[in-house]
Amino acid sequence: MNPSFYPRQFDCIVVGAGHAGSEAAYIAASAGLRTLLITMNLDTIGQMSCNPAIGGIAKGHMVREVDALGGLMAKAIDATGIQFKMLNTSKGPSVWAPRAQAEKKQYQLFVKHQLEKIPSLSIRQDTVEDLVVEGNQVVGVITGRGFQFETNHVILTTGTFLSGVIHIGSYQKESGRIGEPTTKGLSQTLARFQFRLGRLKTGTPARVHKNSVNIDGLEEQHGDENPKPFSFSTKLLNRRQIPCYITYTNDTTHQMIRENLDYSPMYSGQIKSVGPRYCPSIEDKVVRFAERDRHQIFIEPEGYETNEMYLNGVSTSLPEEVQWKFLRSIKGLESVELMRPGYAIEYDFVDPTELSPTLETKKIKGLFHAGQINGTTGYEEAAAQGLVAAYNVIRSVKKESPILFTRSESYIGVLVDDLVHKGVEDPYRMFTSRAEYRLLLRQDNADQRLMKYGFEMGLVPRDQYESMLDRYSRIEKIKSQMFVTAMKPSPELTTVLADKKIENYKFGHTLSAFLKRSDIKIEDITPLLPEIETLNEEERAVLEMEVKYEGYLKRELDTIEYRKKFMGFQIPNDFDYATVKGLKTEAVLKLQKHRPLNLENALHISGVDPSDVDLLLYHLVDRH
Repeated sequence: MNPSFYPRQFDCIVVGAGHAGSEAAYIAASAGLRTLLITMNLDTIGQMSCNPAIGGIAKGHMVREVDALGGLMAKAIDATGIQFKMLNTSKGPSVWAPRAQAEKKQYQLFVKHQLEKIPSLSIRQDTVEDLVVEGNQVVGVITGRGFQFETNHVILTTGTFLSGVIHIGSYQKESGRIGEPTTKGLSQTLARFQFRLGRLKTGTPARVHKNSVNIDGLEEQHGDENPKPFSFSTKLLNRRQIPCYITYTNDTTHQMIRENLDYSPMYSGQIKSVGPRYCPSIEDKVVRFAERDRHQIFIEPEGYETNEMYLNGVSTSLPEEVQWKFLRSIKGLESVELMRPGYAIEYDFVDPTELSPTLETKKIKGLFHAGQINGTTGYEEAAAQGLVAAYNVIRSVKKESPILFTRSESYIGVLVDDLVHKGVEDPYRMFTSRAEYRLLLRQDNADQRLMKYGFEMGLVPRDQYESMLDRYSRIEKIKSQMFVTAMKPSPELTTVLADKKIENYKFGHTLSAFLKRSDIKIEDITPLLPEIETLNEEERAVLEMEVKYEGYLKRELDTIEYRKKFMGFQIPNDFDYATVKGLKTEAVLKLQKHRPLNLENALHISGVDPSDVDLLLYHLVDRH
């Protein structure tokens, strides 16, 4: 059916409107492409299916990268957050990470409204059941209601809806999310084109009624007093922040869970697919970490105008009555009432090694995959992939060369490189440990690293881009001054030395050397170089970090160049990897099995991390 009342031809069609689909549609349409977004339910666009939060370790880095590239997610959480925190501030700046609780429904409505405002974006409630392919080129889609729409570019962002099945104890139901239908047509289509399909599993905890939670005696977790926004375009956060609460499981909880493991679909054999290694269910935690007498639970509000609360840390698929009993054994939850049960969900995904680094499939030209269809988990990973796919659709429509994000310039580059070269064995989640250049890939400098691409694509306004250039120009100018300005006796310096109880200080060192001392902060030397006062708080933090860690930053840059020089270094076929001191056991086994030709091939083996390749590199080069 080809309806005359609706446009048939589009530059891009995005299938699914979760976090990957919303980001892909936003980017493609904002760049002026005639874009069609097809989703099962307009009321669930941008829905937070699991935890009501954005960001976290490494994930917060990616959100800021998406923002620097012109994306939507950071703007959405700034507009709808109810608690903002910068995590890991007691550690080095490479692992500082923003995280925010969201007003769950407001977040969803904000995303929907932003999409609705884009003139070149059409939004349609329907399903996509089949692809139209001519030769090896996609030329359209067929919807569940029989309409055919033409395009040479399709981005599939199907989430957990591809042949999804939910599990709660022995209860099973075909569903993409609890209470929502699944889709089977696309799974059959992908199988028909001989894509390698697999099954993965993820899960979610129960949601409970706030009035049934006794918060007296629970530890309160508050947001930062001076919260920092996610988006580089947000000038001020003035939203009211509300607390989360912390409680713990106990021996009684664990005993109840152990006694009912036979009723868990994961342990009864009902679920056969692989779940997320780094976000285990409470059943998994109790079994795998049997020596631990408790596990932490964050009780997180889902918004200002709801009493529903999310129990972060107790994802489960045990029967509802078991969930009810073990939750009531926990402090603060003794009278808790479940509003929604926890459940597990199994769904189809496509082996991401079937993709090129643009996220275009190798089998069908113009077909892109983004989000959980690629075996990832997490809103932030999904949004990053949606953006990468949309960027490359834009380039394709304009007949320009693709854009490939590298590991040395972004976490997005790390994510895509890991997926398309290593594939996944369980749902992929981003961590700072996956990135070999963590000091270069900080959350604070995502604009400096990536905004040029957003500006070139027309997705970042000129004034914002020029403001970023000015910001780093001012920081660099003052940093240069610090490296040439010698410390001389002065009343200001005398005051600083006295405050810090520093005696017998030898003058002549530079301001930069003085700041590198562990007991000196940027505010201590501001009186010694008044130009620092021209920088705002965030700019001063960047300046301090770049001076204090100058040696480490230079080392990372040198390592990048060193790697480039030796990545093609040939590895002897009979090389004994067990002789490399410090190489982890998993890496040794994988390298012995795959016998890579060179170091670049070694880096693309699942289970072999960049740190393993570095050890191998230095060993081989020294030996050579």
